[in-house]
Amino acid sequence: MTTPRSIVVIGAGICGLASAIWLNRAGHSVTLIDRDAPGAGASQGNAGLMAQWAIVPVNTPGILGTALRYLPDPNAPLWLRWRDLPRLAPWLWQFARNANPRDAARMTRGLIQLVGDSTDQHRALVRGTRAEKWLATSDVAYAYDSRAGFEADAFGWRVKREAGFEPEVIEGPAVQEAEPLVGPAIGCLAILRGHGHVRDPGAYMADLAAVFEEEGGRYLRTEARDVTLTDGRVSAVLTDQGPLPCDRVVLAAGVWSGPLMRKLGLRVPLAAERGYHLHLANPSLMPRQPLMMARGKFAVTPMATGLRCAGTVELGHSDAPPSRAPFAAIRREIARAFPALTFESAEEWMGPRPSTPDSLPLIGEIGATGVFAAFGHQHVGLTAGPRTGRMVADLIGGARPNIDLAPYDANRFG
Repeated sequence: MTTPRSIVVIGAGICGLASAIWLNRAGHSVTLIDRDAPGAGASQGNAGLMAQWAIVPVNTPGILGTALRYLPDPNAPLWLRWRDLPRLAPWLWQFARNANPRDAARMTRGLIQLVGDSTDQHRALVRGTRAEKWLATSDVAYAYDSRAGFEADAFGWRVKREAGFEPEVIEGPAVQEAEPLVGPAIGCLAILRGHGHVRDPGAYMADLAAVFEEEGGRYLRTEARDVTLTDGRVSAVLTDQGPLPCDRVVLAAGVWSGPLMRKLGLRVPLAAERGYHLHLANPSLMPRQPLMMARGKFAVTPMATGLRCAGTVELGHSDAPPSRAPFAAIRREIARAFPALTFESAEEWMGPRPSTPDSLPLIGEIGATGVFAAFGHQHVGLTAGPRTGRMVADLIGGARPNIDLAPYDANRFG
């Protein structure tokens, strides 16, 4: 970097925090703003996985048939708030258009670059800081009812294998020996060795914010309402506490980035992929590694404060209240898959994840405005946040990241 910049980062989730930390370390003057506490949204409500194997896009070539089977089924892991269908229809149309072999391969290449070294990126972000203690090394096991369920996921496993993720498949009585938490309903495990997870995402976000401030950054609890452009370049962020002059902005406000993008003249097709979790306090058993429940489509992660069961997908308005069906479905699958598990209480959480119709985020400068996008990561935000922050810091500092940036072009929908 040759010229220090005055930078405002909007959004204190994992992407905003990582961007702010890397920019501050590069010598810029950085102010991080959010209307809430650090990581108050999806960055603290997730499964806590550094999911570097999550390289299969949501809209695979067979997704339309799967969705048609799921939507009428109250036990399926996909829901749609039907009253929001008119608002979602344009996004769903673009989503469906990308569900073909050519675009699936394109989206996969983009995801591999973004998440394939997630564990290393997280460790580089926090090495030697108070936040480092929240990172754990672990395997991850996909839990199936039978070998047939594993084989039905052939497309996803082929994609993973091609990227170097080869599972160890366990069947029969050896399943319960490898993972005592699961009951007889689970007859097959596909284990990926040597990955990692976050032991408490909320505490991790709080410590990342503390690291940022300890290293000289400034955090403000305020809401961004607009961006001021002077001769086409950003000159200030307007907040509910007044203007913040700056010459660069990072927009990392998750699903709430859409309205600010419209003020810059771009309508980004951004849907709220509403995720749900149950956080079980004082569980009687803990898994030996995080589990991906194939039937319920949620993760089960051992954490410092209990056992988190997080996942499912509901498409709907970001500000709508939680639905009861996803919580009920998670509870049913917990009882079915883990019959010996008891717990003291189950905390419920729902949060919207920003999802684009091509399963890839927006990263990079919006036109020539000096505003840089860092949002749209759907359900891999925690995984990809540190890499995204480093990419944004490189771009603002004038360095070219050593990956193909085209899949994340912030102007591709404009």
